[in-house]
Amino acid sequence: MSHWRELPAELHPDVRHLIVRLRGLKDRSELSKRRLAAKTGYSAKSWQRYLNGRSLPPREAVESMAGVGGDNPHRLLVLHEIAAQRWSEGRAITTPATASATDDGPAPPEPAPTEHQPQGRHLRVAVTAAAVVTALSVTAALLLAVRLTEARAQLADERAGVAATAVATVSESMVPVIYTCELEQRDGRWYAGLSRTTDILLSNTQMGLEVAEAQCLLQRAGSEPGDIDGVFGPKTRRAVERMQKRGGLIVNGVIDPPTWQALREGAPQ
Repeated sequence: MSHWRELPAELHPDVRHLIVRLRGLKDRSELSKRRLAAKTGYSAKSWQRYLNGRSLPPREAVESMAGVGGDNPHRLLVLHEIAAQRWSEGRAITTPATASATDDGPAPPEPAPTEHQPQGRHLRVAVTAAAVVTALSVTAALLLAVRLTEARAQLADERAGVAATAVATVSESMVPVIYTCELEQRDGRWYAGLSRTTDILLSNTQMGLEVAEAQCLLQRAGSEPGDIDGVFGPKTRRAVERMQKRGGLIVNGVIDPPTWQALREGAPQ
């Protein structure tokens, strides 16, 4: 059983989503970091940085992990593109304007004001504002295109039955996927046929089969999470808190290992 470190709090939710998916694939493969390195061509230390959120894995590493974990590489690469965009935005470096003020020597003298400076300053501000607006517009358009590509790929997979792990429905208008819970009990534990994990941390904004599995088990436990759509939203969080309070667990709205154990082993309410 893997025990993952807490991801850095400053990670964007899209980057966190990619890393959680990669962690799930590694857990599914049951490979050590050394064996994973041998199969993917990336060192164990590199995978340690990638899976702990200290470095964004390259596209080729994500594609290799998809092959090892048996996931759809196209869908995973779309998630990587979104995460890479967020990662680059979070790593933007600005040069402090007051760096010279920290030196021991005196600050260089400012140029004497002239009657042309206000007009030049206003022009620079206007040009900078226009550049920012343009950059934001391009970023929004790219993000929308990536989201549409991901949704179309997901619809195509559902139609073709490629790597299908659960019965789900999706409409032509790209509404969220609705999963079917196929509950069964094995060795005293309950499973819904979507994921067999017992230790992946799930919280707000996360998506995927693990979330859908937890929603099925919450529904079985009598704590209604809303639609079984694989999206950890406000209804799912409230359902987790109700179940944790009823089971005497720490009420934090996060599906952690103790909460997974209660969902897997608990009797229906």
